[in-house]
Amino acid sequence: MNIRKALCASVAMGALALAATPAHAGTPELLKRLHEKGILTDEEYKELLSEEAAPSAAASGDATAKAQASIDTTRMVRMTDSGIGLEVGPATITFSGSVNGFYVHDNPDTPTARTAVVGGIANVGANNSSAIRNGLLPGFLKVSVATKQAGWDVGATFGMYPGINSTAWGALGANNGGQPTALATAGIDFRQTFMTFGKPDIGTFKIGRDIGLFASEAILNDITLLSAGTPGSNVAPGNTTLGRIGVGYIYTDFQPQITYTSPSFGGLQASVGVFQPLSSLTGPAESNSAPGFQGKVTYDGKFGDVATRLWVSGVTQKHDLVAGGSFTGSGVDMGGKLTVGPLTATGYYYKGSGLGTTVLGLFDTGVPQTGTSVAKRDSEGFYAQAMATFGKFSIGGSYGESRLDYASAADQVANPNLLKVNSSYVGQLRYGLTSWVTLIGEYVHSQAKAHSGNKAESDAVAVGGILFF
Repeated sequence: MNIRKALCASVAMGALALAATPAHAGTPELLKRLHEKGILTDEEYKELLSEEAAPSAAASGDATAKAQASIDTTRMVRMTDSGIGLEVGPATITFSGSVNGFYVHDNPDTPTARTAVVGGIANVGANNSSAIRNGLLPGFLKVSVATKQAGWDVGATFGMYPGINSTAWGALGANNGGQPTALATAGIDFRQTFMTFGKPDIGTFKIGRDIGLFASEAILNDITLLSAGTPGSNVAPGNTTLGRIGVGYIYTDFQPQITYTSPSFGGLQASVGVFQPLSSLTGPAESNSAPGFQGKVTYDGKFGDVATRLWVSGVTQKHDLVAGGSFTGSGVDMGGKLTVGPLTATGYYYKGSGLGTTVLGLFDTGVPQTGTSVAKRDSEGFYAQAMATFGKFSIGGSYGESRLDYASAADQVANPNLLKVNSSYVGQLRYGLTSWVTLIGEYVHSQAKAHSGNKAESDAVAVGGILFF
């Protein structure tokens, strides 16, 4: 007799034995009682119980499937696979941000007739100064929304950049300068408001306000981006320090733009855009008839153990003067970053005409010439840096210069103390406390020289930290 017949016979015998007992809750309970009385062996009990459970499991599975089918997944909220964010229906919302603060002590030259340098970045003052302030970066909070519609990748980004120091509001808004008094308020620089749409095989279009193309790689690869660098005003600190702005590169700025970025072709990628025309910060009034134009080409590759990023970018803009006449500001830069093992080295160079040395349009033109022409001041600069990382510790340093030439002989006569060269040395030590928090100590020696021979120097020490999430 096979096991099936034996099991049936056992159950029949058990049923007769329990016929006089009260009714039971169901078959599983009956099988349990038969097993307890020894009528069913362990093997027989397990087999009959599994056969009984199978229809129940199938019924349960059907119920689960029906319940899942009734859920509207387009109304569900999920975590993103990485970073901080959530998926809501068809859209992915992500958040990122940073907070930093540094104690900065600056020891400047005492002001004399020989320390006057127009356009110099080294502080001059009767006393040393101490400040608790932001570094080159203010804090920031970015919110991005991305989705796919009609085959297009669509996105929007909003970036708020608040400083920790109080601001003296003026022509430059949150970047106008500091006001360290009671009851003052911090400045919020709303730098980013832009939309994007694109496809992997077409590229991406951007419309709105975001970082520029020309000189953007210079600041994004600068080690002082996470620290303080040259303090700038330290007696009344504003939203940011200078870092290496004006001491190796011109600030790219965040500008209204319409740009296009190509797909990556084996690591090679190009961007080009039209930009809101900027008026000179030191020149006569303008009414510009054409936009500015900027472009950038980057290459990312690896040669053996050496990771490489190379770039070149350019800018050009015609300036139409309200009083008549015009001039065109233009510039080009190039650079590269090499990483091998724990060491990263970066080199950068720029050359411009009618651009200035610190921010676009600052000290860009000299005095008007005969007729309606305007003479342009040429400028150039560079920086070189290296950073080595060993576990949680990183140590690095950099040196950079920005140079400015006279526009003409008349410019030289009118501005004898005009800046000739700004330079600085930076030494930096970092410690990665956590994946979010980095502690930083830094020493900076800044120097400004005028064409007249005047010179000013300052030494600064910064200690603090920066957090990214």
